[in-house]
Amino acid sequence: MDLFAADPPAAAPVAAGASPLAERLRPRTLADVVGQEHLTGPAGAIGRMVTAGKLASLVLWGPPGTGKTTIARLLADAVGMRFVGISAVFAGVADLKKLFAEAKTAARAGQQTLLFVDEIHRFNRSQQDGFLPYVEDGTVVLVGATTENPSFELNAALLSRAQVLIVRRLDTAALDTLLARAEAIEDKALPLTAEAREALVASADGDGRFLLNQAETLFSIHVDAPLAPEGLRDLLHRRVAVYDKDRDGHYNLISALHKALRGSDPDAALYYLSRMLTAGEEPLYLLRRMVRFASEDIGLADSNALVVTLAAKDSYDFLGSPEGELAIAHACLYLATAPKSNAAYVAHKAAIRSAKETGSLVPPANILNAPTKLMKNLGYGKDYAYDHDAEGGFSGSNYWPDEMRPQRFYRPTDRGHEKRIAERLDHWATLRRAQPAAAPGVDEPND
Repeated sequence: MDLFAADPPAAAPVAAGASPLAERLRPRTLADVVGQEHLTGPAGAIGRMVTAGKLASLVLWGPPGTGKTTIARLLADAVGMRFVGISAVFAGVADLKKLFAEAKTAARAGQQTLLFVDEIHRFNRSQQDGFLPYVEDGTVVLVGATTENPSFELNAALLSRAQVLIVRRLDTAALDTLLARAEAIEDKALPLTAEAREALVASADGDGRFLLNQAETLFSIHVDAPLAPEGLRDLLHRRVAVYDKDRDGHYNLISALHKALRGSDPDAALYYLSRMLTAGEEPLYLLRRMVRFASEDIGLADSNALVVTLAAKDSYDFLGSPEGELAIAHACLYLATAPKSNAAYVAHKAAIRSAKETGSLVPPANILNAPTKLMKNLGYGKDYAYDHDAEGGFSGSNYWPDEMRPQRFYRPTDRGHEKRIAERLDHWATLRRAQPAAAPGVDEPND
């Protein structure tokens, strides 16, 4: 769920204070939304739209509990549009048809509709295509919310008609602001020591709704003295980070762990890992960072690093704490002692830049499948060279769009397994140059 849910339908009056804390703290204007000033501020994309009084269709991409639903509702209010919200989890084609019919009726009466679709990635491709005519003719301004990468989950046609805006995970300052507002509306302080308050904020991991739900639990209890981190952990039945007195918190320690791994210092890496586990950090958070490290900083120099780290995650899921933490230490030592290469990371970034620049170039016809007679007549699959039939299992064909010179994104290092990969790529490059109709030269984009 998002940070603040949509207004509930009209119901019997609710006693004061009976509404959930998150509902009572729901922002009333875009200026009240915390942590998303890069979007809602005067220079942000949303701020500029509100100033102009004209909205474009949007996709809000970000983690749970960061205010996507709230932003959509307040955006409609700010420009005087009719707001309709649905969830792709529960809505179907019949619901969409009804909403579009109502939006057309409203449009004839001079009222434009902002259609907010939560979890829009859960609609299948056909359902997503169903939005297109209504977005194009202005029946609705579509605002979708998703926790998944829109590039992978949404149709290209839909993405081409909507601007993707990134809603950020709430930082410590934003979460502190939420707690301060909660204390103001409850007219009392949270029963926590300063260290426990820091631990509560860290445990939310950027999720404002989770933080407010935990705060609501804390406001409901009566304790003789403010809770320390250990007492907070016992009360909420959740591991919360407890950092030592010099307050080198969550982000400093995870940064130190990452850099010790990258610097191939297994002892320092194990020390920072143990510091965070001892402090009560979530083991699965550490494993997520280590899985990322395996691809970003080791990559193909030792692909087994990714396998070992995922195996550690499975081991921890199976054993739990404390026994499963040994598997995390095992993976930590493997990552620290593995050969390092960021070549895969650099190649990925370069390929993404190139993909954005080249738009939607069609692959060469010879490598396109031709399941129909029409496609065969258009030359699809003509003269395709099946590599397994070629000498050495390598045809040397060109696989790049006709309008684009071949690119070189991946440049393996001479470390670990990548040294062998580099030798193989050099061998294939030599064979390509020897082809009767050699492929055009390779462009090597700058980093």
